[in-house]
Amino acid sequence: MTALLNVTGLRASYSDFRVLQGIDFTVERGGVTALLGANGAGKTTTLRAVCGMIGHSGVIVFDGVDIARRATEDIARLGIAHVPEGRGTFTGLTAEENLQCGAITRKHKASIATDIERVYHWFPRLKERRRQQAGTLSGGEQQMLAVARALMLRPKLILLDEPSFGLAPMFVAELFSILRKVNEEEGVGMLIVEQNAALALELADHAFLIETGSILISGTATEIRDNESIRAAYLGY
Repeated sequence: MTALLNVTGLRASYSDFRVLQGIDFTVERGGVTALLGANGAGKTTTLRAVCGMIGHSGVIVFDGVDIARRATEDIARLGIAHVPEGRGTFTGLTAEENLQCGAITRKHKASIATDIERVYHWFPRLKERRRQQAGTLSGGEQQMLAVARALMLRPKLILLDEPSFGLAPMFVAELFSILRKVNEEEGVGMLIVEQNAALALELADHAFLIETGSILISGTATEIRDNESIRAAYLGY
């Protein structure tokens, strides 16, 4: 595999507080990379920096293009979709209207209806609720809608921030099964931040462990999952 996303020396701060200390990581083309670590380690900040949502320094190369100084909208048009923690659905719109919003930056409008049906293939639950206001969906359904809306961008890379947070186990299992299918069937790369390390390592092929804004450990998901000392000391299982 070749790198789809290559991040070198990434630093980011909030006011005078330095959160990221100069981290390096990659996401392979068609691969799934997990960012693991405790709350406050810098995982969400990393996703926000890649999206251009916060000020940062360092080199961020996506699909051969330096995006470190690009606007968030430009980064989305290049093919990076972001599913933030807390879902961020438009609660007053229907599920299908939310999906249409996900394609708002796309130039070729004729294919949007086709892509809505493509998304419903992965998320049949949403098809059943296509006319329902997003705010009346369950938490699990809203998370599925947030991911489905991001896929309407037809991204090359999707950034997922705590996708399992607050969801019932049934929805977590269903959502991660769908993410695996999307990765395998469409080759969409994924960079996932997830407190449930065991869950993330089942989906990912590579993982990076962040502690206080620095990369502490990196390796294949299998290497990290099978290392009992790493699991006990840093991953809590």
